[in-house]
Amino acid sequence: MAEDKRKKQSKQKQGQQNQPDQVNNPNSRYQKPKDFKKTAIRMFSYMTRHPLLLVLAFVCVIASSLASVGATYLMRPIINTLTELAGQGTDAFPGLIRSVVTLLIVYCVSAICSYCQAAVMAQLAHRGCNTLRRELFERLQELPISFFDQHPHGELMSRFTNDADNVQMALEESVVQLVASVITFVSTVAMMIYLSPPLFLVTLLTLFALSQVFLRLGKKSREYYAQQQKALGQVNGNIQEMIEGLKVVKAFTHEEEAKARFAELNESYRQAATKAGFLSSVLMPVAGNLSNLGYAVTATLGGALTIFGGFDVGGLVIYLNYSKQLAQPLNQISMEMTALLSAMAGAERIFQIMDSQPELDEGNITLVQISKQPDGSILPREDGERTGHWAWKVPQSPLERLADCGDRWQWQIQQPDEERETIRPAAGTVIGQGDEAYELVELRGDVRLINVDFGYVPEKRVLHQVNVYAKPGEKIAFVGSTGAGKTTITNLINRFYEIDQGLILVDGLDIRRISKDALRGAQGAVLQDTHLFTGTVMDNIRYGKLDATDEECIRAAKTANAHSFIRRLPDGYQTMVTGDGANLSQGQRQLLAIARAAVADPPIMVMDEATSSIDTRTEAHISRGMDALMEDRTVFVIAHRLSTVRDANCIAVIEDGRIIEKGPHKDLLDRQGRYYQLYTGQFQLT
Repeated sequence: MAEDKRKKQSKQKQGQQNQPDQVNNPNSRYQKPKDFKKTAIRMFSYMTRHPLLLVLAFVCVIASSLASVGATYLMRPIINTLTELAGQGTDAFPGLIRSVVTLLIVYCVSAICSYCQAAVMAQLAHRGCNTLRRELFERLQELPISFFDQHPHGELMSRFTNDADNVQMALEESVVQLVASVITFVSTVAMMIYLSPPLFLVTLLTLFALSQVFLRLGKKSREYYAQQQKALGQVNGNIQEMIEGLKVVKAFTHEEEAKARFAELNESYRQAATKAGFLSSVLMPVAGNLSNLGYAVTATLGGALTIFGGFDVGGLVIYLNYSKQLAQPLNQISMEMTALLSAMAGAERIFQIMDSQPELDEGNITLVQISKQPDGSILPREDGERTGHWAWKVPQSPLERLADCGDRWQWQIQQPDEERETIRPAAGTVIGQGDEAYELVELRGDVRLINVDFGYVPEKRVLHQVNVYAKPGEKIAFVGSTGAGKTTITNLINRFYEIDQGLILVDGLDIRRISKDALRGAQGAVLQDTHLFTGTVMDNIRYGKLDATDEECIRAAKTANAHSFIRRLPDGYQTMVTGDGANLSQGQRQLLAIARAAVADPPIMVMDEATSSIDTRTEAHISRGMDALMEDRTVFVIAHRLSTVRDANCIAVIEDGRIIEKGPHKDLLDRQGRYYQLYTGQFQLT
């Protein structure tokens, strides 16, 4: 049953796209974990969280296996009794009835135990796999962006699908089947030795011959299957490449060359598949004939012992039955060990992700709702009511202390390597007294990058000595060639990556001291690659602020100039969005992304090619909405269309990670430098 279910699942997976670590053929999917003991303990810990159910399952496994072997032996007195009945009449009939009833009871016990262990293990396996997937997903949320830069999305998806499914199958079936097969094999061997040691020697020689066949032919078969998988990968790769580049093939009239190349690869695959299939087909017949030969020798010798050695007929029949059954647990052990080791290799890959270093966040400055008082001071709102005004809550650290100096408050900062204290005046409102005192600094959106250096890898710097100053309400534009470092700057402002040198300040606070959730909560982003989630249009807009009302979402859509096209959708704001917005145009998806940022109402906004997929007419409408959206906000704009940044307070031209020009549109044109060349078309952005 377990084997049939696994074959069915294997056929279903063959229709899916192969991942690098997925091999559909069972002969070539043998994989070993690097650390067997550690991985096994950790994987099985997901089952031991319910110890009583686990004990019940294994008790049922043991009872079912022993009952199955014992039921076969209970047929011995029945056969002997029938022999006696044939020659002695009906005197032994009552004993026959008792033996048959006993046999039926043992079979019922075995069936009940099998059902119980299957039901319990299904619960344990699915609970464990559910927990494993949840913990893996939670860890992915904690990992830094750099982790996803280094791991392809398909690879991460295979952890949730192929690897998790293999773990679930191993926990549900492979473990218990392996235990059951071992118990069955050991108990069967014990019964065979008990019945007839001489006959068992013949069986032992047969098993030795079978093991040699499996070792030699199996090793060669795995080699050929590996060659087959490699050849199949080349064929599939060639097909995908030709289909994607079919226009190029036809444009250069290379159809015949493409046919010849595919024929060559297809022939290589045929040869490898033929060798692998031949050995796989030969293996079982050879093993079956050897097993039949051993069975014939055992039956002949057993018959001689029955006639001349006093061996009873029932014992001979039962022994021959055991000899036929002996190969089954051996095959099960081999198959389940392969499946179990493959699952453990998958579990090890899952655990590698779960053990990855999470995104560090040592910031202790948070965002709090505030209300402004008539005298200009600010107070935290403790009732949870949204006021639309926020402030940074700056607590004292072990090296800092707020001191009341009469007419003002000061921070007294003791540096570890300095004897004297550094004194800095408090920039906001101080709340509380003593060690519980903290400072409230109003969130205004003042952003400063001072001598910032950064590289994605230590040996290669991407940004060099970047200095950008954005006052609240100002619009800062970045222009330059692809790869110059424009998007990297915005990624540093929200701490997707940590700078190597320099300083980034938000409202005078080092962003490394601000918790990442608070820092990102103060910013909105409209990225070049829009992503919409499965749900309604309203849900996708509300993603910017989960507690936003329908009225707020509609107002944000109007600001982004998305309201008119949304009303024309079949169900308006309740229209379902699926497949990352496949039922919408690229421009409409971009408008929804802008509306999503607008509903968040952040004081800092990042627009990375926000209008790249919108036509000129729509862009004009959006510009009016964006003007309202950018009012009293600090905005960072990245654009290839220089017409969209003419009204920026400052335009920074970036080349090779350095700001080579900086200033308003008119001043940069007057200088007739790189920006002038870009704007007049003398130098093209690439």
